[in-house]
Amino acid sequence: MSARIEDRGDRLIVWNGNAEKRGALTPALYDAIAEAMRLAEEPRIRAVILTSEGRFFCAGGDLNVLIERRKLTEEVRRERVDALHDLVRSIRACPVPVLAAVEGGAAGAGLSLALACDMIVACEDAQFTAAYVKAGLVPDAGLTASLARLLPRPLAMEMCLLGRPVMAMRFAELGAVNRICPNGRALDEALMLADTLAAGPRAAQGTIRALVGQAYETDEAAQLDAERNAMARAAGGDEAAEGIAAFLEKRKPRF
Repeated sequence: MSARIEDRGDRLIVWNGNAEKRGALTPALYDAIAEAMRLAEEPRIRAVILTSEGRFFCAGGDLNVLIERRKLTEEVRRERVDALHDLVRSIRACPVPVLAAVEGGAAGAGLSLALACDMIVACEDAQFTAAYVKAGLVPDAGLTASLARLLPRPLAMEMCLLGRPVMAMRFAELGAVNRICPNGRALDEALMLADTLAAGPRAAQGTIRALVGQAYETDEAAQLDAERNAMARAAGGDEAAEGIAAFLEKRKPRF
């Protein structure tokens, strides 16, 4: 199988199984991610984790597939790219946090998918590469937007124009990776993050990720209004009642 969903009750793990091609994108992976985002609407789900069954998170587009697109019209090629962009949009719109557990590395659109997630756990030898230029291609799936938000402009340019990999430790120092772990432990670390998330307030977490996500494209006045409205709703909710009561009673909240 080139992709599958593992349902662990309060979290979903999307496994990219295309190991023989370093986790290159497949229709099955598209379908699995889209289905996981749909299942995440269920109240029981607290997090979604994207990871790989092989030694590499995702190498991006399959060049054998991409070379065949020369035969298509530009309009059809745009439609194929839009299908990938819809996948990124679905990750961004997920109601619960989405985590990337990166072994080996992420390249091209695989890097785009990792950066579309809310948090990244990477093994210590993982590499992050905007590899498009080496194939005469250009970034897609929101990569330039993600890099511009996260990295200094010279480094983003170096990654995109030269296709040079950046090691996980440097990415972490720049704030683009949340946790570095020993090789082979990325999923374990991501599962521990999911444990923490599962103990928290689901509705508040969903609102927070939406607020943070929109803050990159919203001016301060509009963001203040959005935060005001969100806080007014949250303050009247059951999660706030429990959280405040637990704080005042010096106990752990039961969300």
